[in-house]
Amino acid sequence: MPYDHPVVLTDLDLHLFGEGTHRRLWQLLGAQPLPTGGVQFAVWAPNAASVEVVGDWNDWASGTMLEPQGSSGIWAVVCPSAQPGQRYKLGVTSGAGAYVLKADPMARQSECPPSNASVVPQPDTYVWGDDEWMASRSHALGAPLRIYEAHIGSWRSGVDNYVEFGEQLADHLVALGFTHVELLPVAEHPFGGSWGYQVSGYYSPTARYGTPDEMRAMVDIFHRRGLGVIIDWVPAHFPKDEWSLARFDGTALYEHADPRQGEHPDWGTYVFNYGRNEVRNFLVANALYWLHEFHIDGLRVDAVASMLYLDYSRPAGGWVPNREGGRENLEALVFLRELTSAVADEAPSAMVIAEESTAWPKVTHPIAFGGLGFTHKWNMGWMNDTLGYLEHDSVHRRFHHRELSFGLLYAFSERFVLPLSHDEVVHGKGSLLGKMPGDDWQRFANLRALYAWMWAQPGAPLLFMGAEIAPFTEWNESTGLPWHLLDHAPHRGIRDLLAELNRVVAAWPALFERDHEAAGFQWLDANDADHSIFAFLRWGYAGGTVVATVANFTPVPHGGYRVGLPWPGEWQVLLDTDSPNYGGSGFAGYDLEGLRLGSATVTATMEVPWQGQPASAVIEVPPLAVLWLGSARP
Repeated sequence: MPYDHPVVLTDLDLHLFGEGTHRRLWQLLGAQPLPTGGVQFAVWAPNAASVEVVGDWNDWASGTMLEPQGSSGIWAVVCPSAQPGQRYKLGVTSGAGAYVLKADPMARQSECPPSNASVVPQPDTYVWGDDEWMASRSHALGAPLRIYEAHIGSWRSGVDNYVEFGEQLADHLVALGFTHVELLPVAEHPFGGSWGYQVSGYYSPTARYGTPDEMRAMVDIFHRRGLGVIIDWVPAHFPKDEWSLARFDGTALYEHADPRQGEHPDWGTYVFNYGRNEVRNFLVANALYWLHEFHIDGLRVDAVASMLYLDYSRPAGGWVPNREGGRENLEALVFLRELTSAVADEAPSAMVIAEESTAWPKVTHPIAFGGLGFTHKWNMGWMNDTLGYLEHDSVHRRFHHRELSFGLLYAFSERFVLPLSHDEVVHGKGSLLGKMPGDDWQRFANLRALYAWMWAQPGAPLLFMGAEIAPFTEWNESTGLPWHLLDHAPHRGIRDLLAELNRVVAAWPALFERDHEAAGFQWLDANDADHSIFAFLRWGYAGGTVVATVANFTPVPHGGYRVGLPWPGEWQVLLDTDSPNYGGSGFAGYDLEGLRLGSATVTATMEVPWQGQPASAVIEVPPLAVLWLGSARP
């Protein structure tokens, strides 16, 4: 009989779970293989009339009943015949007598969709080889951060497992010079078309691409190649599938019962009830699970705005005010601060990045000063303004000049990531190249200028996969990227430009080390709307370097353009997006000798102070192009 094998759940475990502070929840609940043989099963289902576990060892017919553990709401049992690798489900009988077979909310391994049983995990025997990376990783101010966002299942046709994906993508990203990869959600999800944003197995890496240990091997590959790994994490909502979290014990357990609080009208999903200690514990522990068990370097928290506002995407009368009569979700605020505090305590070198699309204040400020404690925030305003400006035909850009400079008014209010993500190239929005106006040559020139503008701005750049090959069509998750486009020079030019942007930025820290400081940025000219030209300086720290950026967003070249510079002497031409190396016209004639850094120079003198600077130089500004000039302090 199973009850001859005592359940190992301590009073302290149950107490911590009840108050919502058990930070190793994956070691308490779920399926736990025992050293002496058998498996302990434990699940939180406080309103269930009974719970049984059925699986491969009992032929899915005669379930083993779990026993309640005091007043904790947890049910548990030890099944001596169960073994790692076997499938199982929990048969939950509600107080009303309804019986449903459920996947384990704490399952650490799952069947590959469309099957949905949980799997007893193998003991963790993976031997990591990333000690050096883990000891040295940092998100300190001034650390480089250049992110490549990727979806495992559609990056390359035929690459359909964690390890092969890791090996091939690591080679690609090292060649391009990115510092981090950000993966669309890797937790188990029933519908592939959700790209992982409707999660059914929060503790289970999706079986589509392999086992949990194979995912660990993928992360290890990235780390040993010097690349950080960020994953998208979805604590804002979950799908309504009957076999998953929804109405788990016959009641609204993880979600609110009132649809005005518990359902997302846009997504057809349930909203977590952050007011329950156990639900907050489930989510906070899940964040720590990915950081500890899979050595993840950062969590990008999805849809934070939908969590912060009770009236998010809801009509008048379709939401419930908070206890103070306001629209802020006070319970979600408690959860988010618990989340960022827990990560800061246990994995201080890991990032927690908010995808927050409103002007909620102090998202990346310390909790002690009224902030939410995130390390970074996606700058959605910058993305919308920048793409909106570039989508205008060049002849009309003079009327939208402020759209491109507006973001600098708040660029230092938070620690920003500048995203051109998957969201901008799906659902009929077209590809980035497709958004650009003009003939084919102008479209590619506009795209090159966009990337160089983005890399020169304060904030960490993020690009979705495929941006380096400039596809004509938007992303389709059911097919691989059109890598054959690299057989054509304009597309190769985009790839080569991105590699050069990353290489120059790594060599000239002025372009990133003071992203968070207003003193690291200085406008030279933000007002030349008639010519759609912008010019600014990026300042490094004392004794470092300065980079001047001049951007021309019209197809009209400007010979003899005078740019102000902080001192005289030779300034290296670090980048010219109009170079023939990238598919440009070569108008300016700067001899960059292939991709060799700084082989062309211009000379600044003090004879004509300009743009508020004591020196200036006359340069050739190409059409639809961005120039970078660099110099070290004399």
